[in-house]
Amino acid sequence: MDNNTLLKIKQLRAELEEHNYNYYVKSSPTISDFEFDKKMKELQDLEKSNPEFFDPNSPTQRVGNDINKAFKQVKHIYPMLSLGNTYSKEEVSEFYNRISKTLNEPFEIVCELKFDGTSVSLIYENGELLRAVTRGDGEKGDDITDNIRTIRSIPLRLQKQNIPDFFEIRGEILMPWNVFERLNKEREKDEEPLFANPRNATSGTIKLQNSAEVAKRNLDAYLYYLLGEDMPSDSHYQNLQTIKQWGFKVSEEIAKCKNLNEIFDFIDKWDIERKKLPVATDGIVLKVDSLKQQQMLGLTSKSPRWAIAYKFQAEQAETRLNSVSYQVGRTGAITPVANLDPVLLSGTIVKRASLHNADIIKDLDLHIGDMVYVEKGGEIIPKIVGVNKDARILIGEKIDFIKRCPECGTPLIRKEGEAAHYCPNEDTCAPQIKGKIEHFISRKAMAIESLGEETINLLYNQNLVKNCADLYKLTEENIAPLERMGEKSAQKIITNIQKSKNVPFERVLFALGIRYVGETVAKKLAYSLHNIDALENASFEELKNIDEIGEKIAESIVNFFKEEKNKQLVNDLKQAGLKFAIDEKTLQNKTDKLNGKTIVISGTFSLHSREEYKEIIVNNGGKNTSSISSKTDFILAGENMGPSKLQKAQELSIKILSEEEFLSLLK
Repeated sequence: MDNNTLLKIKQLRAELEEHNYNYYVKSSPTISDFEFDKKMKELQDLEKSNPEFFDPNSPTQRVGNDINKAFKQVKHIYPMLSLGNTYSKEEVSEFYNRISKTLNEPFEIVCELKFDGTSVSLIYENGELLRAVTRGDGEKGDDITDNIRTIRSIPLRLQKQNIPDFFEIRGEILMPWNVFERLNKEREKDEEPLFANPRNATSGTIKLQNSAEVAKRNLDAYLYYLLGEDMPSDSHYQNLQTIKQWGFKVSEEIAKCKNLNEIFDFIDKWDIERKKLPVATDGIVLKVDSLKQQQMLGLTSKSPRWAIAYKFQAEQAETRLNSVSYQVGRTGAITPVANLDPVLLSGTIVKRASLHNADIIKDLDLHIGDMVYVEKGGEIIPKIVGVNKDARILIGEKIDFIKRCPECGTPLIRKEGEAAHYCPNEDTCAPQIKGKIEHFISRKAMAIESLGEETINLLYNQNLVKNCADLYKLTEENIAPLERMGEKSAQKIITNIQKSKNVPFERVLFALGIRYVGETVAKKLAYSLHNIDALENASFEELKNIDEIGEKIAESIVNFFKEEKNKQLVNDLKQAGLKFAIDEKTLQNKTDKLNGKTIVISGTFSLHSREEYKEIIVNNGGKNTSSISSKTDFILAGENMGPSKLQKAQELSIKILSEEEFLSLLK
């Protein structure tokens, strides 16, 4: 037995399982598709040449899993497998020749764009949408019918005659580029984590529990495969034309190819043209056209033998670096941004790219006038990944990170262990002051509508607001005479500012913008200490003893309340009438019945939603975690509890409570 080979196989399996989890469950991949496929190919080759190490649970034997246990599980009528991937024309030729040799008869290949979204199966009965299910593990998936009903490009009822009584259509749910960019701007403004790309934004959206929120995301869909007992044609291509007539959205960019040259022409065309599309694509799908021939070719345990996906390399463009500018955030962090000659990349015109920090600039050895390689590949903000040093003929000065704040001139500082530089002048540095006010009015904080970045800028420039408390001193007479305002706008702003006085304490605490005190931490502090006075007087040790409050957060809170100006701000906001204590009614609902208990929630529930159960646990002094460990006290289990969680609970002898048992415990 070759121990080194076995060790390598086990290592690759562990890595791929983790990446599968990040991709399908967390919707947060940590490596590119290209790197993932390289690792998968390496594992497949090792397993093939060492059959004695076969494992039925290897990542090569299964489809990745995107199951969210909050949704009802539905078994697929037909297995919903993933496609094998290739990145070279040589492998496309191998696929084509393998098909030719196996069939030994004429065949045609249908080439389609590979849309980069989330796969879905739609079931129609008697002309109406019956059910929508995610890919899941290939055998069963999540029932997301309510969310899918919000997508306008998916018909809920078909008007055409002569439609089969029962059929399935598969397709891709997508978020268009313009919607994705708008969503990330909103999330950035609210200081929420940004989505990495439209695919992850789509995946996160269809898993939301609130279909009304899904509707706001303006998702789209392209359908690409028809299944059923009573098919209109043996031709896949013809079936797509038919479902288009039934009212389904099918891409126009499809070609039926008779040979490899026609296939390569299609690939070459769309490697360029896809950059102009309104949605993300990452390759070309090749399918044998005849359904009979598809059946003859059959399936492997993971993918069909009659189809393959050709993946494009991550999109890159070369353009000129004209200058570097520096932005100041509300915390004083300095972000360098490269200003470029405009270039088309992933469906949008790119004029700027992130340079992140001083170390990145130094490593790239950037000079003004350099021809730089910019990569997007679905990323939020394009980034410079390299410099074409062969193109250096007449270049400008070397770029050195600035030493002073570009807004107020204060010398910058860089804290030990941090990559970013900061401007320490939070008292008079305009972007920091305005940034704090914009955070204060944001949706997850005070949620003051009618006030936005432009209005805050206007009020600041007119010396009407210099901090958050000044908002509550504004009058209609102050605002109405200003540019683009008027009486109605002024009245609306004042009304919304007054309404914000009803915002609960935990959101007021988040709105203060104490460093490291995000939405979740603010809630934890509010429920633990009950009011702002207790928080202000809490020692470093007392804060550290609060669940999930570490040294960094505790130190930041102590330092915040050491500053006289911050105490004055809190006092001014108190005088304005904001809530700085947990509501009495909320406190009445709190108990310590679960004090010190760590609880895991798993499965689907009928009496309360998962979010409500999380709230109940916190209100009764408990702690909710997502993974089972020896520290878990018990599991609140609904229907369809995850098999891996059940197994781990049994291994660790952890108690499992039903909904009824859990609620009875609290009574």
